[in-house]
Amino acid sequence: MTDADGPDADDTDADGGDDTDAGGGDDAAGHWAYRSQVEAAFPELADIEDDELREQVTEAWCLGLERGGWHDVRDVPYAWNIHEVSNVEHVRGVTRIAVASAEEQRDFHGADPDFDVVRAACLLHDVGKCYEYVDFVDDDCRSDPDPTYASEEIPHSLSGYALAHEVGCPLAVQRAIPHFLGEVPTRTLEAELVKSANSASSNAITQATMGISLDEWVEEYSQTS
Repeated sequence: MTDADGPDADDTDADGGDDTDAGGGDDAAGHWAYRSQVEAAFPELADIEDDELREQVTEAWCLGLERGGWHDVRDVPYAWNIHEVSNVEHVRGVTRIAVASAEEQRDFHGADPDFDVVRAACLLHDVGKCYEYVDFVDDDCRSDPDPTYASEEIPHSLSGYALAHEVGCPLAVQRAIPHFLGEVPTRTLEAELVKSANSASSNAITQATMGISLDEWVEEYSQTS
């Protein structure tokens, strides 16, 4: 979803500034290129204090991009039928909204959200789109998606959870990722922050691009509704 406040003044652009194309080349070079892209696209990664968790989030994105055959993380769209906004923009917007809300919960209401969990879960909540949307972009955006993983059959909130589990993210992060389908019944403060921030960002995007609310978009266009 779109960054609600616009990019920071020191951001290169809304999606990050690395133009490295990860398509082609050997596996090691391709993985390095994805890593470079992810770190540039998501400056919020640097705010995760736990080194291991930051690495897990980065690795989940690299795996998703590699298996989806994507050339550039910025080519993954926000939605199958909304390409004007990238998934990177949305993920960054969700992260910024959730962190700002968590700060208000802490400072104004005395709550104690785990900011590393909030940031990691927000950054991973739509990583599954690397699998789900491979068939909804031009061929020059990706090469040879791995059919073992890349498919619209599995909703991205579930495949994103699977990626977080695979790379070893803590349970607190994993349980906050299924934000639309497959939600964990007992929801944590951090999970609710992810869900509400996703709705706020998504509403802004669907209104700006299609003139409809998120609920209207889900009813009319969602592949899982």
